[in-house]
Parts: sequence; structure tokens; C-alpha cells
Amino acid sequence: MHQNVIDDDDPRRPSVRQPATASIRSTMTSTASPVAPLALVMGGSRGFGLLLAHELGRRGHRLVICARDADALERAAADLSSAGHDVTTETCDVTNRDQVDDLVRRVEEAQGPIEVMICVAGIIQVGPLEALTREHFTSAIDTMLWGPINISLAVVPGMRERKRGRIGLITSVGGLVSVPHLLPYCSAKFGAVGFGRGLRAELAGSGVSVTTVAPGLMRTGSHLRAHFVGNHPAEFAWFSAGASLPLVSIDAERAAAQVVSGILVGRAMVVTTPLARIGWRIDALFPTLTSAVFDLAAQLLPGSSAPAETVEGWQAAQRMSPSGRRVSDAITTLGRRAADRFNEHRS
Repeated sequence: MHQNVIDDDDPRRPSVRQPATASIRSTMTSTASPVAPLALVMGGSRGFGLLLAHELGRRGHRLVICARDADALERAAADLSSAGHDVTTETCDVTNRDQVDDLVRRVEEAQGPIEVMICVAGIIQVGPLEALTREHFTSAIDTMLWGPINISLAVVPGMRERKRGRIGLITSVGGLVSVPHLLPYCSAKFGAVGFGRGLRAELAGSGVSVTTVAPGLMRTGSHLRAHFVGNHPAEFAWFSAGASLPLVSIDAERAAAQVVSGILVGRAMVVTTPLARIGWRIDALFPTLTSAVFDLAAQLLPGSSAPAETVEGWQAAQRMSPSGRRVSDAITTLGRRAADRFNEHRS
């Protein structure tokens, strides 16, 4: 177990800023029990998942973070420990039902009941339909639809028996409004939104709440780990800009605080950015208008004639021209700083 509280003069400093207070502490804490409630974060090794773990830790939870990459988990655990949080790590593939069931069993046997579960595991694939293969869709759906289903079905029986629990499923505004060049991602996220809303209805009156979270663009540095197909440099240029510019994306730490608050009080939906909320409502009221806008956007975005190799964002950036790279670096300054702080750089 990684557990450490640092003194004020300790040279180690957590990478995430520490707010003076948390606006909403855990609603799962019992005055009859001296043990802090346990939160499980699937996909908690980097990016938004790591930020959610920090936020839960600040609100008094013991943490279990899970991911497929053991090295990334260890770096995340060190970061969380340096902030004074009680954290353990578990390597688990959320797409594998047997691994997920075994994980929940082992964690609850060793540490007690899981009071809060947040599933953040995801994969972003960027590019036009012509450059995509069926495998891109399979990977997206396995991770971002079957993943939430697998872990939710694993924790629900125990929560139901205890008559309490909080489940947070991190989907996306791309699960409310489908945008060009993100088709596998949006397909999986639409399914996850439907599952989250439906699961909440199924658990009504049980004491277990399900919150479906649909964040807009956030500055986590995830563009460096996203997968790009087609014209790699051009696809990276537009996506990384959108994920970094202040007027388009939100500060990820602020978003994490909003999301955790919503999950702990049991809200049905959390949509984090004004742009996402506006886009969702406009699409619901005027679908023909939004379709026309996205038709135009698709024509302006880079094209591709056939499937090609898939590369991560940091690789796509290396394929840009020197002048293009300089412009991109300037535009994505905030996003790259976030990647440094939130464990988004490649291992």
C-alpha cells in the first residue's frame, strides 16, 4: 500500500494543486465507523482519472486505482501518496469481465466494501471513416461500453445488499452529440450514456445512485495519448488545439471537482462545460441545424483515402513540419503543461 503524509518542508510536491477545502465531502462516511470510505477508480493512472482520484482523496476516501499499465499506475500512486492520500494499485483490463469480477472480489475481501466506483477508462481515436477499420470500433466499444458495463455489474450486487453506493460513469459530450472524425469514440460513448441512464432507473429506491458524466473538452494532456489515423499531423493539429485552448476546453481540476461533487450527491447527469451544455440542448431542439454544421466541419477536416497505421498523439506531433510543430506547440501550451502534471506522457 502506498500511504504517506508529507511535511511542509518535504521537497516532494504533489503535481495537482491542493484547494483549501473540498466543497462536498463524502456522503458515504458513517459516524459509526472510523474507517474512511473506499473509492475504486477504473482508469485512474493518468489524465482525468488521476484527477478524480485526487479529488476523492481530498474528500476523505481511501483509494484503489486501476489500469492496464503497471508503470503508469506506480507513477500515479506516488503522486497520490505525495499528496497524503491512502492509495493502492491494481492492474486490470476493464474489457475483461473475469479480471474485473476478480478485482472487485479481491479488493472487497482485503479492504472492505467499495462505496464509490468511478469508471473513466477510455480510448480516443481521431480520423475520418475511410481511415478506420472495424478493429477501431471493437476497441472503442470494448473499453468504453463493455468496460462500464463490466465494472458496474461487478459492484452493484454488493452495493445493493448494503443499500448504499455511488457509481459514476464518465462518458462524454461525444455521447450526447456525435461529432466528425470521432465515430468509434462517439458510438461507444452514446452506448455508455444509455447504459448509465438506464442503470440508474433500474436501481431506483435501492440506495445506489448512478451518475452519468458527460464532460466537454478538458485540458488533461490526453491529446498526446489519443490515437490518430489518416493524415496524422493534420488530425493532431485540430484535435490538440481543441483540447488545449481556454475558450474551448475547461481546466481539468475544476471539472474533476464538479464531477466528484455530482457523483457524491447522486445527481443523474453532470455536463461540465457551458459549450457542451449549449451544444447538447441545441442538438436536441434543432438536429437538422447541428447536422448541417457537422456536415460542413467534416468537409473542412482532413481527408484520407484508405486505412493506414494508427499512431499516438506524441508520434503524430513528430510528423508535423517544423513550422507546423512550432505553431502547434504555441497553441497547445496549456495542454502540454497538463500532460506533464497528469501523467499523460508516454512511458
